[in-house]
Amino acid sequence: MTAIAQDVQLRSLDGSVTLEGNLMAFDGAYYRLDSIYGPLTIAAEGVQCAGPGCPDLERFVAEARIAGEATVVEGLLPALLAGFAESRGMVLATPEITDNGLSYALIRADGSPAARFDIAAGTSDTGMLALLNGEADLAISLREASEAERRADRAAAPDDPALIRRVRVIGLEALVPVVAAQNPINAISLPQLAQVFTGEIDNWQALGGPDAPIALHLLDADLGLAQVFETRILPPGISTLGTEALTRHASARDLASAVARDAYAIGITAQSARGPAQSLPLAGSCGFSQAADANAVKAEDYPLTAPVYLYLAPRRLPQLVRDFLIWTESEAAERTVAAAGFVNQSLTRTPMALQGSRIANAITAAGDEVPLAELQRLVATLGQAERLSSTFRFDDGSIDLDAQSRASVARLAAAIERGAFDGRRLVFVGFSDGEGQAELNLRLSLRRAETVRNAIQAAAEAAEPDRVTLDIDAFGEAMPMACEDSDWGRAVNRRVEVWLE
Repeated sequence: MTAIAQDVQLRSLDGSVTLEGNLMAFDGAYYRLDSIYGPLTIAAEGVQCAGPGCPDLERFVAEARIAGEATVVEGLLPALLAGFAESRGMVLATPEITDNGLSYALIRADGSPAARFDIAAGTSDTGMLALLNGEADLAISLREASEAERRADRAAAPDDPALIRRVRVIGLEALVPVVAAQNPINAISLPQLAQVFTGEIDNWQALGGPDAPIALHLLDADLGLAQVFETRILPPGISTLGTEALTRHASARDLASAVARDAYAIGITAQSARGPAQSLPLAGSCGFSQAADANAVKAEDYPLTAPVYLYLAPRRLPQLVRDFLIWTESEAAERTVAAAGFVNQSLTRTPMALQGSRIANAITAAGDEVPLAELQRLVATLGQAERLSSTFRFDDGSIDLDAQSRASVARLAAAIERGAFDGRRLVFVGFSDGEGQAELNLRLSLRRAETVRNAIQAAAEAAEPDRVTLDIDAFGEAMPMACEDSDWGRAVNRRVEVWLE
């Protein structure tokens, strides 16, 4: 089988098939050939290449361009690249300064480069723009893609998987309010944060502190964490820009350092970069209080959790780059994420016996539509079980999983396939917010639990079904995780938890 001779010729190892054409791309493992039969993808291990366009298989250098949030690009990505390099018997070379940022090379044992990652530190906005413009292969963001970005992606690549399907979560960050160590305030509520950063509260005395003006510190408006804060905390249409006491920072670490030096300052920064500053738990008006500890962030029980999103371009990446993406889901990568100060997504277990505050809050917050018998059934059902850190959340009235929940499906399914729960029973337990009738909420929470179980079963296709039992249950609005005086609080309460027996 022969085509008109052009710049390369691919011949099968037994010599029975020959293809000729223009070499469109080579990713280190596959040729992409433009032939008279149309574009063809051919495994390199099955053919020999001849012609001036043939790549050097032994010295092929995989390349990837990464752009996005500086907090992650500078604080996490180099550590991940170094860990991946070590896993492949390579080393990560000292980065070179380029016009757009830094270039990291993975060096083989013989001293030759195997891959090059060109990294541009910026914001979630600049990372997504570079991805959509074809100037980046990967974009790192601390916020989900906006509707405008999703529309632009669909317009540019209508036949490719949607942007929301080309995303993975490589770690978790948390947005925390910070003060100086000598500041006497030990907690603050979300409404108080909004009042402080809009100037409605401008003196510490209103928060139980000294009679002194409050100095405000916030990240630059185009950084993902600043957008998370303004979207989730500030009232719609209200801006912090008119607050005279506000200082903006391009770096989360710089912000934390500035706050740590001023006893009368408060800031909002990344948990991983809080440095010498003291982070404050978030108190709720209905009695809930939550600190940004690892388990609370993993389960998104903490109000200002920010997943680290990695968005992929709609094209095939070099093999070694794809191998790196697969490695980011390994246990070694999880350890690297934690060592860098971020929160990883490894599964943890918490017995009901250590969740007394949740039960107390459930009893306190239970309305007339949640009978005592239902609370008693909840305790009886879960009393001897352990809650896994994977939690699945949904939009209002929806049974569609969000991006982080889809990532959690893959991780939990992989654990089931590995046999982590052999001989055990996993119960997917649905909960709802308190909006609407309790009976309808109970039915909806059961449907959500079934949705998650079905997604797990579909993803864990390699698992033997008789090795682990997957059941569902639901308690509707019986155990809220947050106050329902905000959209965020209601969103947190719409969830499916996973309990292990």
